Amino acid sequence: MFKIGYRTAKTAIGTAAAIMLSQWAGLENFVSAGIITILCIQNTKKKSLQAAWSRFLACAVAMVFSFLFFEGIGYYAPVIGLLLLFFIPTLVAIKLKEGIITSSVIILHIFSAGQVTKELVLNEFGIITIGIGVALFMNLYMPSAEKKLYSLQEEIEKNFTTIFHEIALYLRNKDHMWDGKEIIKTEKLLKEGKTLAFRNVENHLLKDNTLFYSYFLMREKQFDIIERILGIVTSISHQVKAAVVLADFMDILSARIHPGNTALVHLQKLYDLKAEIDRMGLPATREEFEARAALFQFIKEMEQYLLIKSSFKGLKKEKPAGQKKEARA
Repeated sequence: MFKIGYRTAKTAIGTAAAIMLSQWAGLENFVSAGIITILCIQNTKKKSLQAAWSRFLACAVAMVFSFLFFEGIGYYAPVIGLLLLFFIPTLVAIKLKEGIITSSVIILHIFSAGQVTKELVLNEFGIITIGIGVALFMNLYMPSAEKKLYSLQEEIEKNFTTIFHEIALYLRNKDHMWDGKEIIKTEKLLKEGKTLAFRNVENHLLKDNTLFYSYFLMREKQFDIIERILGIVTSISHQVKAAVVLADFMDILSARIHPGNTALVHLQKLYDLKAEIDRMGLPATREEFEARAALFQFIKEMEQYLLIKSSFKGLKKEKPAGQKKEARA
């Protein structure tokens, strides 16, 4: 399906605006302002600002090199190659390699002019300023990602709920079948969420907006634990009495997956559960012994799962009026 993204639209409008402004200002080589605008429009405000600064400084350095080489040696084609042999490594060394293409255009303008004059220098700075300025202006608008981030958060938590419920069903009945599709989906959602959350951070230059990124990192760590738990649970026999108690805990936890932070409540329940299993007495058979060991390993992993959540301050989301607060994980 044919689709025009917001970055494409901004690039098209910004390029036309930069060329028109340069032409209106009576600048020579005014089309180059459009090229600079295209290069400076990025997918985040931070990247756009970095690209603009790099290209501006690179162009200033290009003018110095052009003066030294062209005025010092001459306006000959081989001199361009010689200049670039020194110029490009210099930009790389001072971490301005993003500006190589833009500054090369400036070098060619000066070469075509045949001499470095005050008017030429002002003209080139005018082109650079308009091209970069228009790009920065166009990048002032960035669509909000919060709606999508909340959507990803809800999808991930829905999958966590399903996974925990499936674990509980398996603990009660080892013949229970599950296709595990939520595992694959969750892995993809976590990657998408981290990427989008990082982009959202780079679009907020004047305030700390890392909460969503921290959230997806936290869920990613929890997901690693869930994958380990799935391997452990196969060693727990559903005939062991403690397995049913653990299944009840997982069902309670599955109904309390939430972006907020109330994990300490569930940690206490987990410790109570461990104490209850300890009171059940020693295992009578080898199978019960192996199942008990797997149970304690399971509890240890779940403890880590909840401790990870307890270190996260939580996402705040408005609740409908009259809705009661619940302890969630």
